[in-house]
Amino acid sequence: VQLQTSGGGLVQPGGSLRLSCVASGFHLDYNVIGWFRQAPGKGREGISCMRPSDGRTDYTDSVKGRFTISRDDARNTVYLQMNSLKPEDTAVYYCATKPRPHALTACLNGDMTYWGKGTLVTVSS
Repeated sequence: VQLQTSGGGLVQPGGSLRLSCVASGFHLDYNVIGWFRQAPGKGREGISCMRPSDGRTDYTDSVKGRFTISRDDARNTVYLQMNSLKPEDTAVYYCATKPRPHALTACLNGDMTYWGKGTLVTVSS
């Protein structure tokens, strides 16, 4: 199982970025997959999780209405569209996965098996 994360960068407050997580070694339908972040000096935070088999998603409150998790089955890829970015969104972002069955709440709590390398998102003017 491998997860390749990309799409980070520097963006101004109010801007947008889309992160990508390309999965290999498994099919998305058999796993729960999520996005996490770790800001400087802080612990890891679960921000969005998806169960592709039924399309269910969940988000942490701080990103609801601004971030959207989605998938492309043909590319076995999961995306995180981030809009209305704020300086406090600055962090290293990771994707992670765990085989089903697995609750989305457990996913958001960081109970995942495989982790990709992070991509840095910096929100600054």
